[in-house]
Amino acid sequence: MIKKELAHIRKQFKLDHDLLNISDILNVYIMKESNEIYHWERQLFDLVDREKQELYMGNFKKLLTGELDQKLFELKFLEEAEDPSQVLLHQALVTGDPDEWQDLMLLLVEKMMVDTKYERDTVVTFVRGQYFRPTKARNDEAEESEKDEMFAHPFILCSVNSTEKPRNSLLFDYVEREFKYNVIVDPIIKLSSPEQGFFYPSVTDNYSDVNRILYCTGKANEPNQHFVEQVLNAERSMTAREERAVFEEIVKEVAGEQLGATTLAQVYEEIQQVIESNEDAEEPPKLDYRDVERVLTVSGVEDVTTEKVERAFQMIVDDKNYEMKASSVMPKFTSKSIKIDTKVATISVSPQDLKYVKQVNYQGRRCILIEVDEDAVIEGFTLSTETL
Repeated sequence: MIKKELAHIRKQFKLDHDLLNISDILNVYIMKESNEIYHWERQLFDLVDREKQELYMGNFKKLLTGELDQKLFELKFLEEAEDPSQVLLHQALVTGDPDEWQDLMLLLVEKMMVDTKYERDTVVTFVRGQYFRPTKARNDEAEESEKDEMFAHPFILCSVNSTEKPRNSLLFDYVEREFKYNVIVDPIIKLSSPEQGFFYPSVTDNYSDVNRILYCTGKANEPNQHFVEQVLNAERSMTAREERAVFEEIVKEVAGEQLGATTLAQVYEEIQQVIESNEDAEEPPKLDYRDVERVLTVSGVEDVTTEKVERAFQMIVDDKNYEMKASSVMPKFTSKSIKIDTKVATISVSPQDLKYVKQVNYQGRRCILIEVDEDAVIEGFTLSTETL
């Protein structure tokens, strides 16, 4: 799955969209005390009150919002899993019987409750439906042609949401003209902040891929490994933060602990070129030891050899043939995603502007030197320029 495919799916989740059809919705309420299903209900989505539909749509869109490998993870199913969820989900995907779909989803909820203690009452919501996509690539902003052939993609989406106790409040009664203390006992389902969920099947090159699932987590770089491995029976995937740490350790092993800002900036520019040149590829671009060797050599790191880089891969990840996603190993290229922490100040700079930053020795003291094109302004005052 690539960003464009994910963006297309997310864009469909709004009411009255002609390229999305949700048929059924199933809500399951789990009590934290007993860790059992307290209540469940299934409805035709079209029969749900419109106000509720809007809340659900907002929840689904929120669930599918985020960066790949940070909040959204495309996972492969484990082949050797006992009672695999892939079989359950695929059967639920293809069945035309709403009762069978409901029973299969309830079986999945039972798997969610095994070896898990929920801190709060929890609601698990499932919907099934299909979205449509033209078989031929075209500009999504252009008007749809009558000749465009639309292909239906059936899907199952799951959202896990916790509940919270409502706040008691003071109300004014217009009829009785008096202030009233309002006590509410019904728990509030936090639809605006889903904790986790999934979208099945995933998409590869605009086609449904039943061998993969898109797992969604509410906290960036913090997937629930128990849910991934024991409920979905999917392979664990490195987060972008973990993969960036691996890349940093490999570079340190090859180039040493110290790198000049200009060299580091060049490293990021080389990786960005890899990302941009493979923007429309079926799979996200990856970096193996040969790519890392080339990037470091082109960036001016001295004494880089194939053997050094291979040994670093083997030492850090125990696999010299490991491949890292290019998008994961670097901060966002155009935003101020790099933080330079000092005792005096924290400076934010983008990878593309890192080349304008240097650490220099001035009169025996380490200083950060930043090249700027315009006068610096602090609290409305333009700084005077000193000549060193």
